Amino acid sequence: MTSKLRELKLLSETPAPIQGRGRPTTVLHAHPEGPLALALDLRQSEWRSVVVGLDGSFMSHDDRRHRTRRPEVVLGDLRDAVQQTQEQYGHRLRAVSLAVPGTLRDNRLLQASVSEWAELDLDNITADTGLALLTGNDATLGGVAEARSGAAVGAGTALHLIIEAGIGGTLIVGGAPVQGASGAAGEFGHTPFGDRTRLCPCGAHGCWNLEVDGRALAHHLQEPEPDDPHLYAMEILRRTDLAATKAVARVVAAIAAGVAGLVNAHDPDVVTLGGLAVPLRAAAVRVFDDTYMAGIMTFRRNTAPPVLAAVHRADGSLRGAAALALDHLTTEVAIATWAAEDKSVATVG
Repeated sequence: MTSKLRELKLLSETPAPIQGRGRPTTVLHAHPEGPLALALDLRQSEWRSVVVGLDGSFMSHDDRRHRTRRPEVVLGDLRDAVQQTQEQYGHRLRAVSLAVPGTLRDNRLLQASVSEWAELDLDNITADTGLALLTGNDATLGGVAEARSGAAVGAGTALHLIIEAGIGGTLIVGGAPVQGASGAAGEFGHTPFGDRTRLCPCGAHGCWNLEVDGRALAHHLQEPEPDDPHLYAMEILRRTDLAATKAVARVVAAIAAGVAGLVNAHDPDVVTLGGLAVPLRAAAVRVFDDTYMAGIMTFRRNTAPPVLAAVHRADGSLRGAAALALDHLTTEVAIATWAAEDKSVATVG
């Protein structure tokens, strides 16, 4: 079987490091001429990209700030990045996987309330390239990464939450995210855990999103809503004055209360936190722990699921996008197509 995979330029073998006596072994790697994917992580103020080998290794990495937040410009920049990568790697590039901070259905961005984007066709990113486009919500893909190689490995049911601008997440059951009837499950930030007098950009009132990020900190401090909630929150976390400390404590309590509600609803084995949730909790850990336990139903308190910091932190969504791409590259159809096309390229060459 290994020889066949080498023949198809999918895997290669190298000698393993010698460790005492015994039969020499080999280590499998992605073939240096094998198929690749481009993983993209779209964020409010930047986007990140990485070329992924078949063994999950990151071959190159790039971070870029948005020139503007106009969607047509941002999506155009992503398309340019795809075309440049395809020019560099040729037929080896087989798929593009994109993590998006918004609600998706069939490669359409239905709504991204923080950036105020809506009804965008993402297929244009790979139009006329012949590349498969795979899309996923950023928080959902972060949860996939934690379930496969992070803090939720081995958990039958895991709840993953990430705070950047607002809060998102996913429920992972048996290693796979719960997608819902139309693929839009996991919009935990739009549960009515907040102030019902406040209108969320999504159109609903009282969304949890408004209570847990940099916008919430600015609201408590009676300061203007920040243009970049993530950067603003990090600035507040560096402050030591009483007003900032109180604002952080209020936000942390709102996070913990919502986590408790979701635990009561979904009964996970473990909860993992990513993004801003990690430094926010660390800044007021007692507030978090006390509020979390106070919100847990009595029968759960002796066995309440642990709340753990995500292992992949800032890379979670990108690693989840990479995992989505690798799932595609290793399907029977994708391998058969690769074998046929690679043979054709070799014949022409």
